[in-house]
Amino acid sequence: MLGFLTRKAACQGNRALGLEQGLRAIASRALSSSAKEMTVRDALNSALDEEMSADPKVFVMGEEVGEYQGAYKISKGLLEKYGPERVLDTPITEAGFAGIGVGAAYYGLRPVIEFMTFNFSMQAIDHIINSAAKSNYMSSGQISVPIVFRGPNGAAAGVGAQHSQCYAAWFGSCPGLKVLTPYSSEDARGLLKAAIRDPDPVVFLENELLYGESFPVSAEVLDSSFCLPIGKAKIEREGKDVTITAFSKMVGYALQAAEILAKDGISAEVINLRSIRPLDRTTINASVRKTNRLVTVEEGFPQHGVGAEICASVLEDSFEYLDAAVERISGADVPMPYAANLERMAVPQVEDIVRAAKRACYRSAATASLAATA
Repeated sequence: MLGFLTRKAACQGNRALGLEQGLRAIASRALSSSAKEMTVRDALNSALDEEMSADPKVFVMGEEVGEYQGAYKISKGLLEKYGPERVLDTPITEAGFAGIGVGAAYYGLRPVIEFMTFNFSMQAIDHIINSAAKSNYMSSGQISVPIVFRGPNGAAAGVGAQHSQCYAAWFGSCPGLKVLTPYSSEDARGLLKAAIRDPDPVVFLENELLYGESFPVSAEVLDSSFCLPIGKAKIEREGKDVTITAFSKMVGYALQAAEILAKDGISAEVINLRSIRPLDRTTINASVRKTNRLVTVEEGFPQHGVGAEICASVLEDSFEYLDAAVERISGADVPMPYAANLERMAVPQVEDIVRAAKRACYRSAATASLAATA
């Protein structure tokens, strides 16, 4: 690390050359993505590669990110290309390497800290909240902390209670942090680049089950200058009868539900939140004012969740536009079970979203009878 710091100025002079070499490497690398599609894993990997090529202050640190190329291969090829001073393997000490990362960010570097799972970020919560998130405010803006904490978040498949929790609401409640939740390859590339370039600490919540998923990508997305704005949601599917908000893997479930609902004559608008903090209240409320109904979807616990915050925003800003009670879909209010059948019951499913949307539109048997007698 110290050697890297002393050579920082020299690296700046070679920045353009490094960027050109990096882009050539990305083009030639044997990835699992086709020319028109890209996996989320490759989207994250290419975003890291491009940002490291463009800015010598960017470095990666975490458990097994170097020699092993990351537990999920997100840092594949980076150690060979950038060396051990910019791709740092650490002991199993989240508090230790998170603290080192925050200190490096104080100095002006741009660390990308990988947690093998965000459940392990609880070991580093003091550095994330009390050191990274609060320093800019407590220093009257004199200290910036440009650091990214990234890794898989939420349920996977049979990994138990200690490896399955969703931390979007936890970190989303903390001033000083920005919290991003990519769904597609476009999200992963554009939001990770934005996170690395941002002057403030960013919590970047990925999903293990999405890493191998492929999504269509345009030439614009593949361009090295591509970057998405933080705090702006994306309308994945337009509709007129009910608004469905979701983030991360739940966006895919919401889109599947919308397809099913369409067969029953219900036009659902699906919003990919992308950003939990700041939350795009403008897009959400504009959609609800059009559809007059709201269903929120998340993997996290039902109490004090992201959906609860969205519902509060809509009740505060668009209450008079609602034609039905808001519906919240969340994970069960229990630690994640290990057994596959119980795990499925604890995580929102497509059919849960369909039922909630039908209730909001008075299409279920129970709500239809109530509406008829009202």
